[in-house]
Amino acid sequence: MTVRRRLSPDERRNQLLDVGAHLFAAKPYQDVLMEDVAEQAGVSRALLYRYFPSKSVLFAAIYQQAADRLLADTRIDPAGSLLEQLSAGLDIHFDYFAANRHTVLAANRVLAGDPVIQAIITDELAELRRRVLDATGLDGRSRDTVSAALTSWLVFVRALCVEWLTNEAFSRTELHAMSVGALRGALGAVTDADRLLGATDD
Repeated sequence: MTVRRRLSPDERRNQLLDVGAHLFAAKPYQDVLMEDVAEQAGVSRALLYRYFPSKSVLFAAIYQQAADRLLADTRIDPAGSLLEQLSAGLDIHFDYFAANRHTVLAANRVLAGDPVIQAIITDELAELRRRVLDATGLDGRSRDTVSAALTSWLVFVRALCVEWLTNEAFSRTELHAMSVGALRGALGAVTDADRLLGATDD
């Protein structure tokens, strides 16, 4: 007979997040039911609701966890080529988006009016912008100008990714090329983009 190990509160919460993340990645947001999460986790609905009072609260916790992991995986080394690191960071994000299409679309479309979800997205984009700005070493007016360009670029990439996931009108290779091209174009209008990004001619 198999004896189930009793989970600590943190272990149980992480288990529920893992199960929920799998379901939200596999199905559209509206098709994920809390009773399905409870059943797959092997717990009662009452216990699930004790940790997460609603589906939106569960989803927000899952999306926050994903944002934290993406930020942890995309740290910038000021000594390296900024363009190469940003390119690698895009690929890390695209990997997550491709594997969690329904989750990303839920956050950016179904829950576009949810202030908690939008705060998670806003905070992640702000942290990414800050890291890039710190890596450039810019200050004063130049930093402010590049900050504005980066803010617009990050919003552009987010919208482009949602379009890619929704309609698949272009390939991932094209998505990457458009994202990098837009960055170089935006920065090139206000500064020496190649110097700033550490870019070299192919």
